[in-house]
Amino acid sequence: MAEDKNSKVTQNQDRINKLIDGLTLFDDDLMSRVFDKNIEATELLLRIILERKIKVISVIGQEEMKSAAVGGRNITLDVHALDENGEKMDIEVQGNSEGAHIRRARYHSSVLDSRMLKEGQEFKEIKDSYVIFIYKRDKFQEGLPLYHIDRYVRETGKLFEDGSHIIYVNGNYKGDDEIGHLMQDFHQTDPDNMHYKELSQGVRHFKEVEEGRDTMCEAVQEYAKEYASECLKTEKAELVENFMKNMNLTLEQALDAAGIHGEEREAIIQLLQKQE
Repeated sequence: MAEDKNSKVTQNQDRINKLIDGLTLFDDDLMSRVFDKNIEATELLLRIILERKIKVISVIGQEEMKSAAVGGRNITLDVHALDENGEKMDIEVQGNSEGAHIRRARYHSSVLDSRMLKEGQEFKEIKDSYVIFIYKRDKFQEGLPLYHIDRYVRETGKLFEDGSHIIYVNGNYKGDDEIGHLMQDFHQTDPDNMHYKELSQGVRHFKEVEEGRDTMCEAVQEYAKEYASECLKTEKAELVENFMKNMNLTLEQALDAAGIHGEEREAIIQLLQKQE
């Protein structure tokens, strides 16, 4: 029995190590850790994307921002940076189209802006904000490396310069230039094959240095637990739906029949409501 248990532990650890070896900067668990408090890497990224020199004074990975509204949706920023002029940058990596939805960019922008001013400050004092989505594919299918979203006055065609900026980066861009090399690094699993040392050093720490790799192991294990929990919720939600459909039960009756109570009951109800 002890040998079987040790064998399972070894197999699980091998699977975790394989997952970590395959991570890229398009995986937000790795990306947010590489950039967290990493001024040098963040300045490199922003300089290339914003096409100007920038001095970052703080950067935090995986920072949660709570909604000002009671019951409102909170967001967690992959990377939240602040430059010397007080301008805020939210940098997100996304591997699927839903995660990079244009209305999500709008919401992130509004949450950043809502925290810019203190009581008594004038609206004209609000600083510029940047929401940058680094999407694994080409969001707008035009083959361009960058897509800048700005507001315009429709009747005149002139820019409405309110200081709000949304940028989509084409993660599939393969040009032989800085942005092309940057995106190649984001796809790269091996830090030795990266163009920029600012990125390769961070990736190497979390893949090859014991302290950093242990952190990634914990993150992968936590993700596995959350994934398993969500899968179980989905299975139970399907069971409740089948009870309702095949036995003509109400939602409450179906939940009772499935033996679902307490906090889990509320979670299943919310999941079913989302699917409607």
